[in-house]
Formats: sequence, C-alpha cells, structure tokens
Amino acid sequence: MSIHHPIISVTGSSGAGTTSVRRIFEQIFRRENVTAAYIEGDAFHRYDRFEMRRVMAEEAGRGNHHYSHFGPDSNLFEELEETFRSYSKTGTGKSRHYIHDDKEAEEYGSAPGTFTEWEAIPKPTDLLFYEGLHGAVVSGNIDVARYADLKIGVVPVINLEWIQKIHRDRSHRGYSTEAVTDTILRRMPDYVNYICPQFAHTDINFQRVPTVDTSNPFIARWIPTADESIVVIRFKSPRGIDFPYLLSMIQGSWMSRANSIVIPGGKLDIAMQLILTPMILNLVEKKRRAA
Repeated sequence: MSIHHPIISVTGSSGAGTTSVRRIFEQIFRRENVTAAYIEGDAFHRYDRFEMRRVMAEEAGRGNHHYSHFGPDSNLFEELEETFRSYSKTGTGKSRHYIHDDKEAEEYGSAPGTFTEWEAIPKPTDLLFYEGLHGAVVSGNIDVARYADLKIGVVPVINLEWIQKIHRDRSHRGYSTEAVTDTILRRMPDYVNYICPQFAHTDINFQRVPTVDTSNPFIARWIPTADESIVVIRFKSPRGIDFPYLLSMIQGSWMSRANSIVIPGGKLDIAMQLILTPMILNLVEKKRRAA
C-alpha cells in the first residue's frame, strides 16, 4: 500500500457489473478533479482470443476440462503483481489493452481478440484504477491484494450471475444455453479457487441479490431488474462508516449486520457515490499532503 501512489482495485467475475461500477468511479473522479490511470484485467490474460481457444483445445485433449480465464495458467499474475508493485513505488508501470470488438479494433489499429503492445502507464496521475477478475488475488507467492489501498468486490449471487452470463452469451455471442452451461461447468474449479477467495480480501463488497425466483437459472427468460433486486454492502472494517447517515440518505435501506447495509437495487449508484467519494478523497488528500 502506498500513500504517494494509491491503488484502487475493483474485482468481480465476468458479467458481475464491474464495468458499470467503473463508470461510477469515472463520475467521481471527474467531479472531484482526480486524475486516474486505468488498467483492465483483460490486459493480463496470458493468451489472446485465438491462442486461448487453441490452448483450451489442447488441455481438453489431455483430459483437463476445467481450463479457464479464471485460473493462474491463463493469466499473468506475476506481471499484474509487478504492475501494482511498480505503481505503488514509482507512480508508473506496464500495461496494455485487450481489444474486444470492431469498434476498439478501429481505435487501436489491431484485430479484435488481440492485445496492444505493452506501454508505460502515463505520469503523473493521482491514483491507479484496476477493473477486472483478479484485483485482489492471492495465489502461491503472488499477492496482488497487498498493494491495493482500496479493494472493492462486485459480485451477484451465483444463480443471478449465471442468468446474466447465459443471456449475454446467447444474445451477444450467439451461443446456445448448452454451450454456456458447459462454459460455466468448465470454469467452476477456478471460480471456487481463485475468484471467490478474493472477496475475503476486499474492503467493501457489493453483492446483488434478486428478489424474484431464480431457482433454475438455465430456463430464466429475463435477467432480474434493479427494481427486482437488493444489494448487500459489506464493510470489512465498519469503523468510521457513518451508517446512520447512509440509512438517512438511501431510502429503503436497512442494517442486516453490524458491518452490512442492505439497499434497494436501484439505489446502487447513489450508495456508491456516498460511500466511495470520501474514501477516494481521503487517499488523494493523503497523497497530496505527502508530496
């Protein structure tokens, strides 16, 4: 952790809503005049889209039917940790961009599914913002979590996560329900071993819980809306959190435990603004005072 070069990491599994959370952070940064360097978890995949397909087929041929983007063999954990370590000490480090689609291909001048070249994170910035799968990963000798000053977990309950993935992959990628189910099953060991444990290291978790029946996610016709959900917000350390203020500002909220507040799903944006703005400002003010 670093006073001079703070790091915020937002960690969530695929489809958990981390991209939407990033937009909330961007609003806060813009409003509070905070200059952030952005890095994405996709940049630290070991293989591009086409190499990953090849490696997965090879692993399946060897009898390994659980090779996934979630595990250490398909990710550059060492490089991610080094980027966090370097930024925390020097205010820079190396990253790149994974090109998702044709729009980004036009912007970056390379084909979808490939990476840009590694580049130095530009200086000066007030903080580093990471959004991806492994912002709080601890695996073997790798400890990415120790370098992040504010760690945020964003994850829906498991059935809701599956519904979101099934609908996204069917509508945007043309996959069948059976194909998406196979993907979910293939990822499950890595999900259990490398994704779930991170949420014990995070400072705040935002977990979306549906209030409608999601007992069979594989036949669900619609993704539960925000109004059909609640969000459980868990603070690792509730010390200094003004719960009475939050309860008064977020209509329909209540405390479920001494370190947890529950809010209506449609209030996530305002809750994040209220909770995260003072935390971000605290990091930036400490940095500026120490400069």
